Parts: sequence; structure tokens; C-alpha cells
Amino acid sequence: MPSPSFVLSPAPPFRLDLTVWLLRRRPHNLVDRWDGETYQRVLVVQEKPVLVTVSQTGSPEAPELQVKFSGAVSGIPEAAAALEAALTRLLGLSVDLTGFYQAAGSDQRLARLIQPFRGAKPPRFPSVFEALVNAIACQQLSLIVGIHLLNRLAAEYGPGVSGPHGPIHAFPQAKDLAGADPETLRGLGFSRSKARALVDLAQTVAHGRVDLENLDALDDDQVVEHLEALRGIGRWSAEYVLLRGLGRWRIFPGDDVGARKRLQAWLDWRKPLTYPEIGRLLARWQPFGGLIYFHLLLSALAEAGHLDT
Repeated sequence: MPSPSFVLSPAPPFRLDLTVWLLRRRPHNLVDRWDGETYQRVLVVQEKPVLVTVSQTGSPEAPELQVKFSGAVSGIPEAAAALEAALTRLLGLSVDLTGFYQAAGSDQRLARLIQPFRGAKPPRFPSVFEALVNAIACQQLSLIVGIHLLNRLAAEYGPGVSGPHGPIHAFPQAKDLAGADPETLRGLGFSRSKARALVDLAQTVAHGRVDLENLDALDDDQVVEHLEALRGIGRWSAEYVLLRGLGRWRIFPGDDVGARKRLQAWLDWRKPLTYPEIGRLLARWQPFGGLIYFHLLLSALAEAGHLDT
């Protein structure tokens, strides 16, 4: 029996490959998978893990996405509707970048940065919880190490399905981590403080002491204030969540060391940038600071040979 499927039509222009790489960040990411043509991820629908595959069949200017899914769902139409909503958020399908591209029309520096990556959409993690866990895992570590930690976390605690080459795991939800033993997390490679922060966060969310999705209604400063009240969350993590969890596309996480260095090179700035300098220098391009952040990441991935531009 063929897998259920449906078609999505992103706001043009759209390139699935570039957008997926903004989620993957590094080629060893096992949560967000890409084989050169197809994006694959396990999403939880109706409390069940569902394997989703997405491929682009239309051009960047007239994009269409073919979505197939498999899993023990109780209703195909209901599951398809839930997946459509999840993928629209995850892949930025409804984001209109017209203003961003228009700004580049009169700015050569910006145009040179974004032209090779036209059609890349800013992604959002499926939940603010996932964004926070990503932030905690990657704090004060290289992104390579952080992705390895997240892979192990998903393999240990994320619900899985059978894939063509073995099990594939969803990213764990708060309820999956709420009962985790911090020592088990230590065994996966997390520091003691990060293990405690992850379990504390999961318990706080799972027990209803905080509703992270309601942060959408707050302004940026209020979100930062709420997030910094959580164990293990500082300014960088809060700004990371604003961008990747809440879709605040003006946010450039200024404490991100790698992004700061890429911005410095892009601006031909001789000295290491300070946090206040980043805000001042990016002011001319606002409200597109986060989009610049994503395109600097794509530029680095292209230089590393990961992208077909």
C-alpha cells in the first residue's frame, strides 16, 4: 500500500535544499536528514512518531513539495493537516522574503551575500522546547560536538520508527526527558550542569509550570526575561530561541562566536566585534538581522563544500 501523500506550495522563491541545511547546520545531523534530494524527519503526530519525507518537484520560482508520511496514525486527513502545519513552520513555507530581496536591490554588500542562496527560507524548530534544548546542548561547544550530543539525545529518548537503514528517531519532547536520569545524560556526553538544566527544563514544561508556546505573544525583551529565569539559559540561548524557536527574523544572536566571526569577515571589520558593535552595525539592515545570520551560515556551509549553489 503506498504511503499517504500531499502537496505543499511554498511562497516563492523556495529551495528545499538550502532551507534544510539551515536546520541541519552540519552533515552528521541525524534528526534532520538530507540525501541530496529528499528531506526526512520523524515528527510526532497524535502522540505517535511519523516518518515524513519531503522532496521539491517545482522550480524555486514555482515551488511544489511532495510530502509522504508513514506511521500508526488514526486518521489520514487529520495527520496530513497536522503535518502541513508542522512543515509550514519548520521550513518557513509561508515566510515572504520580498522586503529582504528588495533591500538587497539597492545594497551591493547584501546582494552579494544573499544572491547565491535565493530561495532559502528561515526555518523554525517544531517547538520552543526543541530550540531551548538545542541551545543548551550547543552552549560553549563547537557546533560539531553539539550536534553529536543532540543525535545521542534523540537516539536515547526520542520515539523512533524503522527506516530503510535502521531506526530513525524524533527529537524528544519534554515528557520524554522529564524522567531522565542526569547521570544517563552525563553518559551521553553532557556536562553535569547541562544535564541538570535539560531535566529541569523538561520537568518544568511537562508539568505545566511554563507554557513556552505562549511566549509568542510577548515582545523580545519580555521573552528574554522569561527565558533567562530558566536554569542554564543566558543571553545567547535566549536570542537563539527568539530566532530559531519563535521566528523573530530581526534577531542576530550576537554572542554566537562563529556567527560573530562570519559577520566580521563579511563587513571587512578588522577588530573582533563586540556585542554592542554588532547591534550598531546591523541597524542599517534591520529588520533582517536574523536573515543575515542564516545567510552567513549558508555562506560558510558553501565554503565547506556542503551546498550546491
